[in-house]
Amino acid sequence: MRDDSCIFCKLANGDIPTTTLYEDETFRVIFDASPATKGHVLIIPKEHYKDLTELPQNIASGIMPLAGKIGRAMISEIGAKGFNVVQNNGEAAGQTVMHFHTHIIPRYGKADEMVQWKPGTTSPEELSQVCENLKKSL
Repeated sequence: MRDDSCIFCKLANGDIPTTTLYEDETFRVIFDASPATKGHVLIIPKEHYKDLTELPQNIASGIMPLAGKIGRAMISEIGAKGFNVVQNNGEAAGQTVMHFHTHIIPRYGKADEMVQWKPGTTSPEELSQVCENLKKSL
């Protein structure tokens, strides 16, 4: 189902013009309006899903193969040395548009700012407790 107030629904369905790299019945791949690097694209489902928690399995199963296909094209055609596949869920995780989307960001081996975090530590007891808590909902 589409959400008529969602900008990504409008972009994914061609209501707002954009440069489209790829399109099929389920997804539209567009170039990011504020790219992290040259060639940064978004895979956007045409139907509205807030985030990964709402995404049906049949839609989710198409994203990684498409990301790989795009990544291979970035490496072979625009000189990328690698690429990131980034997907944020919720404001606390950096999601700014509440319509599921996946970023494919080509990396050129320069001083590209990378998606990174500072490694932390955990105790075996804490890890065990977190694991048991999460298992309750799986």
